[in-house]
Amino acid sequence: MRETLKSYNPANGDLVGELPIQSNQEIEQAITRARQAANHWRELLVEQRAELLIRASDQLLTQSAELGDLLSREMGKPLNAGIGEVRYCADGIREKVPEMVAAFQPRTIRDNNTCSTLVYQPFGVCAAISPWNYPLSMPQWLVLPALMAGNSVILKPSEETPLIAQRYVETLNAFLPNNVLQIVQGADEQGKTLVNGKVDLIAFTGSRQVGKQILASAAPGLKRVILELGGKDPLIVLDDADIEQAALCAVENGFENAGQMCVSTERVYVTPAVADAFERRVAELVAQIKFGCWNEAQVTMGPMINARQRNHVLQQIEQAIAQGARALTGGKDHPERFVIPTVLVNCNASMDIMRTETFGPVLAIQRVANEEEAVRLANDNPYGLGGAVFGEREHALAIARHLQTGMIGINKSCFGANGTPWVGAKQSGYGFHGSVEGHHQFAQVQVISESQTASTAS
Repeated sequence: MRETLKSYNPANGDLVGELPIQSNQEIEQAITRARQAANHWRELLVEQRAELLIRASDQLLTQSAELGDLLSREMGKPLNAGIGEVRYCADGIREKVPEMVAAFQPRTIRDNNTCSTLVYQPFGVCAAISPWNYPLSMPQWLVLPALMAGNSVILKPSEETPLIAQRYVETLNAFLPNNVLQIVQGADEQGKTLVNGKVDLIAFTGSRQVGKQILASAAPGLKRVILELGGKDPLIVLDDADIEQAALCAVENGFENAGQMCVSTERVYVTPAVADAFERRVAELVAQIKFGCWNEAQVTMGPMINARQRNHVLQQIEQAIAQGARALTGGKDHPERFVIPTVLVNCNASMDIMRTETFGPVLAIQRVANEEEAVRLANDNPYGLGGAVFGEREHALAIARHLQTGMIGINKSCFGANGTPWVGAKQSGYGFHGSVEGHHQFAQVQVISESQTASTAS
């Protein structure tokens, strides 16, 4: 009997559905089909690829209520957020595909002797491995630029959210040539088989530990690798900060998606003059968060994705409290499958919750003696994805320049303007996504040069 991958509703444990798991032989066959499909796909103009994908965006939009319902049941986020993610992806295709068309156009560079043209060629077969926390956005984050660059793609979604990923691939495949986009279902074994197979590019979003394993596996073949590996984002609150703004950002960014977000604000360093006011306002805002099942009215936060992740978060909370932290909200009596939105104060740098990624609805606050200590502690971490500094603008900018992160927000979250890259520093990233620069990473740059004199004469 064929083994299946079962998907459960994290809010109540109900079975949402199941799909067959691919064997190692089937994955190898999928790679062979992808290689054959890539030969035709690469010959299409980038504008022709764009036309097919834009048609798929209309279908996503039409199915947004149905797909959003499935997404929320499978991942646990509130229904309006699930539908919103589907709509975001549909809109994203229409917004980002033209940007990608422009990014993959040839570019000419001339000097007195030579005319060189930079062209962007596909690598061939791309293995895209995506996480569960944004189970439609994250696959699209990898699949879209890979396809637009002319690669064929094999997607291996998280084993936690296989059903919505399957529907996404089916929706796009209604408009794509056969085998240009395929999906492999399974867990670690299937991911490893795909990475070790005859693929040319590996694009992964997920944990730092798995990212290191992928990088090691790719090394013998010098396969191209793009990794986005999460973070432990700091937020610094200076003496001259607007406390209301800082508290709102800390709560909005710390508890979005139940804290299951790579750029979630997980640790806060606040200077003495404003610490009392900041902690008080944060506690007031967090107390207003309503958590519950995906389809309950007015719920803004769902459950943990699974028992393993919940246990990790609870262990960090319990350990911090045992070491002297104090819970202003939450901290104990967590219902099954959920973690109550928790704010911890009196934290210090020795606590695991200030050092290791939490990925849950917890905000850990540490009072620092001065801004120099805040910067030192913010940088004393292997992660370097995002961060934020709140204070008078020039003051905050001066502090931000010392932070070792790929993205920094000044009096806001780290999210940048449309068209800017999503980039991590240190062990939060290996390559980056979005923007013209990010799109180029899904293509091989080829330089074609000819005599400038001959070019002029012709």
